[in-house]
Amino acid sequence: MRTVNVKEVTAAIKEMCIEANHFLSEDMAARMKKAVEEEQSPLGKQILTQLQENLQIAGDDMIPICQDTGMAVVFIKVGQEVHFEGGSLTDAINQGVHDGYVDGFLRKSVVKDPILRENTKDNTPAIIHYEIVEGDQIDITLAPKGFGSENMSRVFMLKPVDGIEGVKNAILTAVKDAGPNACPPMVVGVGIGGTFEKCAIMAKHALTRNLNEHSDIPYVADLEKEMLERINGLGIGPGGLGGTVTALSVNVETYPTHIAGLPVAINICCHVNRHAHRVL
Repeated sequence: MRTVNVKEVTAAIKEMCIEANHFLSEDMAARMKKAVEEEQSPLGKQILTQLQENLQIAGDDMIPICQDTGMAVVFIKVGQEVHFEGGSLTDAINQGVHDGYVDGFLRKSVVKDPILRENTKDNTPAIIHYEIVEGDQIDITLAPKGFGSENMSRVFMLKPVDGIEGVKNAILTAVKDAGPNACPPMVVGVGIGGTFEKCAIMAKHALTRNLNEHSDIPYVADLEKEMLERINGLGIGPGGLGGTVTALSVNVETYPTHIAGLPVAINICCHVNRHAHRVL
């Protein structure tokens, strides 16, 4: 059994909030540079070049890479051999978000009630997804999610007879409907299977996957490749102003489901697709 004080989690979350809002992950940064080279539209290439300049300025001057610093989404895998001391783990995570957004001078975008709309003034509470796993480590992924792209996300409760073609149509429908509103070039996370809520969580989690990694399920890997090609053939382009780079990646996760259903979720993220990772 390993004992961990929750203050370690708070400190890590604070650092991750600041890091994710100022710097792209290495895979995202590399893919953005590649997009500039691949874009065939002069206007699209100009927009991508400006986005690259914005990323450079943000890193050099420690300015957030987007004015919408998002709602903090946390995926945390806790080893079953870990014992926490010093208080509540949930409280510790939210304290880390508080510290990161307040001390890091990041925009506070969370309201206490969805109807009354009173700002919490520290960007808490976070959305936290827990998973208990083997071992004595704590694996944390933090993804600040802006709502320009979040609002464009969809869940489709398809019928089994719709099959893979129905899944493809759902993905393309979501991206077409999003158009320029998701701040392309985008990353498209897809969850297939499970239940209504499970597919949505998978789609969100898929956005945090390294863009250089592909599914080890052959048909899923083929689906990711085909959908990226078809999305980039829509002509939406950078900033929604036309071009050949509408998406940087399509990441798909799957899970067993009921014989009567085929749930599909599409969670779209804008060109910054922020996330940070720590193992404690």
